[in-house]
Amino acid sequence: MSVDTAGFRKALGQFATGVTVVTTRDAAGLPLGLTVSAFCSVSLHPPLVLVCIDHRSEANAGMRESGLFAVSVLAEDQEEASRRFALPGRSKVDGFQFVSGRLGLPLVPGALAHVECRVRSFHDEGDHAVWVGEVRSLSAHPGRPLLHHAGGYRRLEAGRSGKGGGDRL
Repeated sequence: MSVDTAGFRKALGQFATGVTVVTTRDAAGLPLGLTVSAFCSVSLHPPLVLVCIDHRSEANAGMRESGLFAVSVLAEDQEEASRRFALPGRSKVDGFQFVSGRLGLPLVPGALAHVECRVRSFHDEGDHAVWVGEVRSLSAHPGRPLLHHAGGYRRLEAGRSGKGGGDRL
């Protein structure tokens, strides 16, 4: 039984994800970055995270060369940054005002969280590289995340007080 690409995307698009920008530097120290929704925790001890990056992205070479990468978890008002870093090519970083992390990695300012990692392992699977990073530095800030579901950006709806609290999709 074969699975067609459109059906695969439609089915997996029903899984709501957060939106991140993964960044690194190339051999010359120039920033590289791309929008990634395939990000998750792997282990608490040691602290490990995983990102999956399309083979066509130049970020793969940068991560191999530098041995480092960072993940910026985008806030709900950062859709423009997500769209920018989803574009192909290196020009998407031109003129973008990154902040520098503790490991010297470029980070998206205003993100809800920054996670800086040393590459622990990677391997190729299908049309993506699977990267596992050991967390070396992190920060978190209050706010609401930018989400992606069924091919579009979504935001959490503010919870109503007295009705169980919290935020809802």
